[in-house]
Amino acid sequence: MKICQIVKPLVATNRIPGMEHKHLQVVQDGSVQVVAVDAVGCIPGDWVICVGSSAAREAAGSPKYPSDLTIVGIIDHWEPEASA
Repeated sequence: MKICQIVKPLVATNRIPGMEHKHLQVVQDGSVQVVAVDAVGCIPGDWVICVGSSAAREAAGSPKYPSDLTIVGIIDHWEPEASA
């Protein structure tokens, strides 16, 4: 699991069958922005818990779902450490 912050929603109009009703979010993972499937309903600025690999596919709804990063929780309170 990793902690990320929601940057903004990602809208993709062309998707493979089965992905039509999944929301996507751009998340900040350290210094990199990546796309995650939103399984919980986040908004920009939220700090979230993400899972990867087979856990991401299961959390997205199916072991056959093509996700390698899925948001599984919204963190209620998080104060990231300041950069040194």
